[in-house]
Amino acid sequence: MHEIVDGPKPKHAQLREILRRLAEQDLAPGSPIPSERDLAERYGVSRITVRAAVGQLVAEGLLTRAKGRGTFTAKRRYDLQLYLDSFTSAMQARGLEPSTEVISCGQAAPGSKASLGLDAGEYAYRVVRLRKADGAPLALEAGWYSPHVLPELDRCDLTGSIYEIIATRYGVQLDHARQTVWAETADAETAKALDVRKGSPLLVFRRVASSQGRPCEDVTSWYRGDLYQVTMQLDRTVPGSGPNSAKGGTR
Repeated sequence: MHEIVDGPKPKHAQLREILRRLAEQDLAPGSPIPSERDLAERYGVSRITVRAAVGQLVAEGLLTRAKGRGTFTAKRRYDLQLYLDSFTSAMQARGLEPSTEVISCGQAAPGSKASLGLDAGEYAYRVVRLRKADGAPLALEAGWYSPHVLPELDRCDLTGSIYEIIATRYGVQLDHARQTVWAETADAETAKALDVRKGSPLLVFRRVASSQGRPCEDVTSWYRGDLYQVTMQLDRTVPGSGPNSAKGGTR
């Protein structure tokens, strides 16, 4: 067991590094760490020292506090690379079992809410789905789909990858997407679906995908902010001038 000693390095900094090793190497994601009292007794420091060390690791995102339950190691974050891919294949690539619950599927007139190039009053397919990995809810998505490119989409089994259906049933290859990313807090309905507290942070992605210039999909996805991070490769080029200037997103 590591010891805390008197010296030039503050005790809270020594304890912070002990807890960092515990969280990164010894405990599984989502595991509880010892209580404030237990840590103070084990390492011979004050509870104020423990509180300072734990607080710094919470601020770094390595630990999380749950009111009335204690402090836990942060759950593993999934890295979202910015490229045009399906949720299903992305989860399978990580060794996870993807699954989908179709919340609703039908026809409606999106009006100006969707960028599908439709005439006023023309209908599109509206699909709302809950995406899961190993049974845990990770993302809620609500999409509009073109009836011209994807006729009778609402008759398909949408519990798998829509991108696979688009490719295999319709022979359509999505080749371009424009995606916008922002942060939101979960409202009551979204929080319930994702099994998080109301007000929890979310990463939101809106993607408009097309094939050979024909808009096919306009979908917004709400990802759990405690489980996702976004990685982007940045090159020093003039926007719109490089070969990778129109890359897509994270579906």
